[in-house]
Amino acid sequence: MNADAIEGQEHSAQKGDVRLSLWEKCQDDPKDAIGTVVFIHGSSMSARPTFDLQVAGRPDASSMDWFARRGFDTWCVDMEGYGHSDKSRPINSDISTGADDIKAAVDYICATRGIDQIDLYGISSGSLRSALFAQRHPDLVRRLVLDAFVWTGEGSPTLENRRKKLPQFKAELRRPVDLEFVRGIFARDHVGSAEDEIVEALADAITAIDTSMPNGTYVDMCENLPLVEPEKIASPCLIARGEFDGIAGVDDLLEFFKGLPNPNKQFKIMAGISHASFQQKNYLMVYHMIHAFLTQPEPIYRG
Repeated sequence: MNADAIEGQEHSAQKGDVRLSLWEKCQDDPKDAIGTVVFIHGSSMSARPTFDLQVAGRPDASSMDWFARRGFDTWCVDMEGYGHSDKSRPINSDISTGADDIKAAVDYICATRGIDQIDLYGISSGSLRSALFAQRHPDLVRRLVLDAFVWTGEGSPTLENRRKKLPQFKAELRRPVDLEFVRGIFARDHVGSAEDEIVEALADAITAIDTSMPNGTYVDMCENLPLVEPEKIASPCLIARGEFDGIAGVDDLLEFFKGLPNPNKQFKIMAGISHASFQQKNYLMVYHMIHAFLTQPEPIYRG
């Protein structure tokens, strides 16, 4: 644990008989927080390695610590089948299941902290889970950040390549994950956008908890897109795409962006970023962009 890390608190939420593991970090009393942000992980890593990565001498490697130091009550949740959450059901933990997980987690957070809404950040398939949750429960989302999002899959070299293994993903509920697989995430789009030290720390943290991951999000992203209707997402929304990210084509995202009905929306290209933006060399730029969106004043005049 980094010496500068903020102390975290474990929580559990129930989704029927399924126990979901939640992790909270807040620098001061949560009731004094300027907002509550919930981070949603992607297909191939659980929540804490993604959002609370601890690297000696690099306190900002943990996005939860960074946002907590700036007044937010920060949370992350392991989806069913990931990390410290329940893995007992024979399911592949698809996007819809993940949206249900977010609902259980947000209900718990709102009840525990006495709030009515949260800010929601999702990365990769976590952005699909987050968008579907926001579509289903618009009253619970104050602001939505979709990082490495994909809508129809058109123009995605990553998904085009992944479809070659679709029969295998459909035949098994889970797939193995090891150090080489995690390293490959940072080599497939643009070598050099992440520091080796951070990649190794992330790979070690992921594989210390999980040696396999559910296949449901892979199947959904390869053959079931689109899963989200932009016209049904009511909250202010920030769509963030890494310059080198192969998961979504820019035109695909722009068409989605056009359909978002709330005029308080932003589309950002993140320079020098490939996939897994919080572990990139330009990660502080990403933090700043998200922080600016979450703390932007509400419009006074709407016409």
